[in-house]
Amino acid sequence: MSKTPFVTRDQLEAICKEYPTPFHLYDEAGIRTTARAVNRAFSWNPGFREYFAVKATPTPGILKILKEEGCGVDCSSLTELMMSDRCGFAGEQIMFSSNDTPAEEFELAARLGATINLDDFTHIAFLEKTIGYIPETISCRFNPGGVFQLGESEEGFQVMDNPGDAKYGFTRDQLFEGFRILKAKGAKRFGLHAFLASNTISNDYYPALAGQLFQLAVELERETGADICFINLSGGVGVPYRPEQPENDIAAIGEGVRRKFEGILVPAGMGDVDIYTEMGRYMLAPHGLLATRVIHEKHTYKEYIGVDACAANLMRPAMYGAYHHITVMGKEDQPLDHKYDVVGSLCENNDKFAVDRMLPRIDIGDLLVIHDTGAHGFSMGYNYNGRLRSAELLLKQDGSVELMRRAETPDDYFATLVW
Repeated sequence: MSKTPFVTRDQLEAICKEYPTPFHLYDEAGIRTTARAVNRAFSWNPGFREYFAVKATPTPGILKILKEEGCGVDCSSLTELMMSDRCGFAGEQIMFSSNDTPAEEFELAARLGATINLDDFTHIAFLEKTIGYIPETISCRFNPGGVFQLGESEEGFQVMDNPGDAKYGFTRDQLFEGFRILKAKGAKRFGLHAFLASNTISNDYYPALAGQLFQLAVELERETGADICFINLSGGVGVPYRPEQPENDIAAIGEGVRRKFEGILVPAGMGDVDIYTEMGRYMLAPHGLLATRVIHEKHTYKEYIGVDACAANLMRPAMYGAYHHITVMGKEDQPLDHKYDVVGSLCENNDKFAVDRMLPRIDIGDLLVIHDTGAHGFSMGYNYNGRLRSAELLLKQDGSVELMRRAETPDDYFATLVW
């Protein structure tokens, strides 16, 4: 089975004449289509908002598109808050969900009027000490502990399917006590947040999570008197990195959450609760690709194809053993009769985009597309071996290409050094 890139070989070669490989390319039309599908799927909830996880693709050109589509932003650091502010997001359009949070980040979140989502019971006192008060609107992240397994992840494992081993969130007892303390300190509008699994390929994950959180919200409001105004389902809705995997049906997922809402919250008199999501991967991953050129081939104990990209441009295969589909542009119809490791140039043996991958015959100069890099692709890049991060480009709806981030230069790499 195969995947079809959102750009043709001729288009990509034309882009390469102005912007040398490697580079990340994003599809504006696809991004907008997905954003609108998500908003339609949850339109039954008047207060619904998708808070795009900035960590997935921290690029102003992308954030501005999503802002036009009615999305907010989910920030986890000082620079993500600063970027979102500069992109025009303000107040309740910003959700700040961090962990092990430095004081300066809480200070900036408070100044921007962001909704602060506390990760830990001890952060209640830390936040109050840092900014001098408890905001009237506050959220807390819940971790139920144990093991959560539902849906199949893209590589047969879940990046987080064992909440009990995860460093995030309040325990159940801490959550109840925390809400009581926050209410006593002046909080008036409460939110509940949880993230239990990553990249689930299942239409049942969000509804199952929603059912747990909705029931918990009913109990929290009844026992603490806190007014729960929003429930944040966070992320976890996945994409099919492998071509044989099914796609999640966001309309079915939204309907499944609605049924839980109608069955649990409405009878409890909580039908005015707003639903939020933070789907970085689902929103962006399929709408980005990494374009890279073949520069070497090696014939030893295995057949190696060396490309001009490396794990500095896309870390997921090296870090997680994650699968990303590869298309050899112009050879889509040729037989997959050659077994290759497709590798980068880092001095690490895990710098491989594919291992024992069956592909058509590859020649030096061929242009490869590595699929589904639109989320957690460029953003996880780094400078090991002094390798420089690539440009980010936007394929606009009219077919033109816009530079959103230039490629790094050696001057950038040396800029922070003291000689």
